[in-house]
Amino acid sequence: MIGILVILVIFTGNNITKQMYESLRKEIDWERNPPKGSLFHAAAFDDSGNTVHVANVWESEEDLNSFVGSRLMPYMINNKIPEPKVEIFQINDVSAFPGIDKYRV
Repeated sequence: MIGILVILVIFTGNNITKQMYESLRKEIDWERNPPKGSLFHAAAFDDSGNTVHVANVWESEEDLNSFVGSRLMPYMINNKIPEPKVEIFQINDVSAFPGIDKYRV
């Protein structure tokens, strides 16, 4: 991916339950209405089910900020979902393997 700047975003949300995540997923509907610049999304919970870890790949931090500001945070605030910790990294390498196709939406 030489010449293409993409970012990896890691969200860690303490006290965000699976139920809260599923309400976000349903209402924001990023699967059928993907945000501009979003390339990949994966979410997992710790054993308690109360801490979510989300990894996203975005084309730019600008696209990420637009989505977070216009769609994600307004819903989280209105539904009292705790704000997650956010870490952003410039990606050095991206590899997608043939098995990824079964996860396409």
